[in-house]
Amino acid sequence: MQKIAIFASGNGSNAENIILQLGDDVVSMVVSSRSDAAVVQRAQRLGVEVVVWDKAFMNEHPDQVLATLKENEVSLIVLAGYLLRLPDYLLEAYPDRIINIHPSLLPLHGGKGMYGIRVHQSVLASRDQVTGITIHYVNAHYDSGEVIFQATCPVYTTDTPELLAERVHALEYQHYPRVIRSLIN
Repeated sequence: MQKIAIFASGNGSNAENIILQLGDDVVSMVVSSRSDAAVVQRAQRLGVEVVVWDKAFMNEHPDQVLATLKENEVSLIVLAGYLLRLPDYLLEAYPDRIINIHPSLLPLHGGKGMYGIRVHQSVLASRDQVTGITIHYVNAHYDSGEVIFQATCPVYTTDTPELLAERVHALEYQHYPRVIRSLIN
């Protein structure tokens, strides 16, 4: 069975959903860029190994990073709210084996600095009538990798960024584990 590592920097609700949907036999580890991120406690509570690698560690210890991923039999890296740019050595070691989820219909509202509530604010400011999620392969450029899957939801004139985020999160929870499962089978 193929195993995944989830990379996350924040709250970890997507990571938790993936672990609950796929099981800790598939999710071999969670990598966080911050020791105080809620994802650390969520993963530990679910019995999944957690490592904290900040930007400096990722850049200064490529051999250790790659060795740890290999020891944990990671064949797919899943980004779930991971806010650091991945180092080139990781992209080279896992070509077309790193995926991300973005809370809009890329190429709209993507790129450096476009994450979280900022994306929903941008959608509303643009007066889009539809938004959604994009699951895509990761490459060296923010949010520009090949699209694997998209799902949509309406944007209402009464929406706030927070209300819109709730509908988009529902799409993430519904589709991300399913797409991951299809990629590892």
